[in-house]
Amino acid sequence: MTGRVVVVGNGMAGARLAAELSGRGEDLKVTVLGAEPHRAYNRIMLSTLLAGKISEPDVELAEAIGRGVDLRTGVAVRAIDRAAREVRTDDGDRIRYDHLVLATGARAVVPTLPGLDPARLPERVVAFRTLADCRRILALAGGARRALVLGGGLLGLEAARGLATRGLDVAVVHRVPYLMERQLDAVAGEMLAGTLAGLGVTTHLAVAPVAVAADATGVRLTLSDGRSLAADLLVLACGVRPDTALAEAAGLTVRRGVLVDDRLHTNDPRISAIGDCAQHGAAPTGLVAPAWAQARVVAQLLTGEDSLARYRPRPVVTRLKAAGIDLAAMGDPAGGPGEELTFADPARGTYARLRIHDERLAAAILLGDNPSVGTVIQLFDRGHPVPADRRSLLLGRAVGGAVATPAASPALMPEAATVCQCNTVSKGALVNCWRSGARTFDEVVAGTRAGTGCGGCRDAVAGIVDWLSRADPVEVGR
Repeated sequence: MTGRVVVVGNGMAGARLAAELSGRGEDLKVTVLGAEPHRAYNRIMLSTLLAGKISEPDVELAEAIGRGVDLRTGVAVRAIDRAAREVRTDDGDRIRYDHLVLATGARAVVPTLPGLDPARLPERVVAFRTLADCRRILALAGGARRALVLGGGLLGLEAARGLATRGLDVAVVHRVPYLMERQLDAVAGEMLAGTLAGLGVTTHLAVAPVAVAADATGVRLTLSDGRSLAADLLVLACGVRPDTALAEAAGLTVRRGVLVDDRLHTNDPRISAIGDCAQHGAAPTGLVAPAWAQARVVAQLLTGEDSLARYRPRPVVTRLKAAGIDLAAMGDPAGGPGEELTFADPARGTYARLRIHDERLAAAILLGDNPSVGTVIQLFDRGHPVPADRRSLLLGRAVGGAVATPAASPALMPEAATVCQCNTVSKGALVNCWRSGARTFDEVVAGTRAGTGCGGCRDAVAGIVDWLSRADPVEVGR
């Protein structure tokens, strides 16, 4: 295809698409319009920034955007004129397109409560979603002793742990009787609450907020059981909602997100949608790996590299890897057909639950130190048969006491083994990058994008790079 492609949104999905297009389509003129004033950044790493483990430059996305890409930051799109095939920006500019891609992401949900105006939150109340939100939280945390987090899902717990790492007394308020109910069962949620308590995070469960009172000195949250909690700041982590306003106003089909088919087309064949704003199937995913896979498919189609490219969702693995917490969850925790295996060690904060159907792993929850987590993720992701001795997965140890790890050495790891889930980077891809001349961790990351998503695989990538730097050339060629 030749022509003009306009990408609305410069987040993780939009920036990745621009990089994919600039690397493939020499005849394309690509314009990227980002409402936020700064460069694209890794939203997943904001909780790590909040914890003080990295600095702000570390969250910037290192996407290589080449010739033919016009990147405009701080520019919001106000309307789409489908008949004229153009978008109208907030500064009055009209930009024509041959193909439009919506990557507008999602917005933080602000609960409807007395004392909260979504259009203008009180000074000490912040919805945790953007880099600007993170900056505000850090500014408030600098002089704070106590913090409240509303929401016990993945984002809320990452924010809570980040603030606790900075020395604040943190409490999480969650409406549901246990934490992370979308990914965990009640036992795992209860055990996770115990782990958090040991790390300085208190949880208030099965209780709803009913009002917020905030001024320049602090904030008070009133709960449905009559209690009130006081703090120096309140962080809202109540989920996100796909940003579909632009699509709805343009007459595109919207359910929970902008509805797309396997080609990521909306009901207008000249408009695609990817990332958090898009709905392929039952619901938007809100995860980075599907967004990047969608960007790849759209780039293949628009450049003509693969006219048969289609988006096929892969199994989703959720990781919570904050300091002192190691959690992996996959599949539906609500249950289903197959055999169930569980193991719990509350004293050590270790919990494992597996559901096996037709000799395949259908779902799993692993909390705490479990050496088999890599093997479990690989089995779930690739749909391979589970071993006859289930204990090797459940306990991390087989009958003879040997640790069940993906491989005792990277040399024994299959070439097809997925190391980076977010970018679908295999061990073989890392080895090939090394053979092509990469000689440091940073060069391998730049060449493969491994470790640039949630960051959970960076230790594994570093281990493989270390092995490659020491290995005999014959061993690397296995």
